[in-house]
Amino acid sequence: MTEYWLISAPGDKTCQQTWETMNNVTSKQNNLSVNYKFHIPDLKVGTLDQLVGLSDDLGKLDNYVEQVTRKVAAYLGEVLEDQRDKLHENLLANNSDLPAYITRFQWDMAKYPIKQSLRNIADIISKQVAQIDADLKTKSTAYNNLKGNLQNLEKKQTGSLLTRNLADLVKKEHFILDSEYLTTLLVIVPKASFADWHQGYEKLTDMIVPRSSQMVSQDGDYGLFTVTLFKKVVDEFKLHARERKFVVRDFTYNEEELAAGKNEITKLVTDKKKQFGPLVRWLKVNFSECFCAWVHVKALRVFVESVLRYGLPVNFQAMLLYPHKKNTKRLRDVLNQLYGHLDSSAVQSSGAHDVCIVCNSVTIESRSCHWT
Repeated sequence: MTEYWLISAPGDKTCQQTWETMNNVTSKQNNLSVNYKFHIPDLKVGTLDQLVGLSDDLGKLDNYVEQVTRKVAAYLGEVLEDQRDKLHENLLANNSDLPAYITRFQWDMAKYPIKQSLRNIADIISKQVAQIDADLKTKSTAYNNLKGNLQNLEKKQTGSLLTRNLADLVKKEHFILDSEYLTTLLVIVPKASFADWHQGYEKLTDMIVPRSSQMVSQDGDYGLFTVTLFKKVVDEFKLHARERKFVVRDFTYNEEELAAGKNEITKLVTDKKKQFGPLVRWLKVNFSECFCAWVHVKALRVFVESVLRYGLPVNFQAMLLYPHKKNTKRLRDVLNQLYGHLDSSAVQSSGAHDVCIVCNSVTIESRSCHWT
């Protein structure tokens, strides 16, 4: 798990001095964190009222983009199935691993033109991520249906003789076909009752062909037997068989239907393989899109909150901190000592907005793909 703190502080004489002061106290003197400058371009400020309204909306957008990013990552892990251990290798942002993208963040001018208003940029991100969310629902539903149908058919090829598909166990020679009077039934017999079956199946009703039963297959608990009898006594035979704990499986031998069933599995396997590659590529591309969009929302929040807190002209330094494990409390204390004078309420607050501006901590856990 990798956690980053995204903060801003007002510029001293220069923003470089702000950076050096923070870096000296937290990194060089106390070795509490590894720090990076977080580059935010000169965005259009707009009016104070616009900034106040946008501040609340950006918080909601932040949560939404994070949720979609999680969903895309989680579904990628689900699609990878047996290769899920390779999930972290597939979670990239703009062709970089996630820590590298965050620590070397550069604003994407092409996707989010800085000449646009802050509201327009937020709307662009919102529409982009909403489209990914909608496409994910469509693609996941289609793929899950395909996978579910295949799994159902595969389950029928295995398991107990009571429930599994019998088509791959029986052969044409097991049946009396095209007879006006006779038919062949398939009966499931518990292993403990094999002797009872052999001794008594001819007596379950009249008009059973003597010595017509043969074992077709067996598993750990049951055996599959054939029996040939006159069609007119089928219902009576089923009744008496049920009384003896013998289960008659409904089955009609039809070569065309059996072949179609086997072809259906082959077709579903082929379709799944065809869809797997493009779906994985789509998920990888759109995870990158969502993650990059999410970090841009963070940048927007830092910018808006910094202007609201520090005023105009725009003069602040955004900084990304990677706290050393077990040093987070000490790091907060140092930052409070350094910046607590900026806001008396900040000293008493807790959580992400402890000092100056912390625009939600960014936590990356690539194995399970959770960001909080």
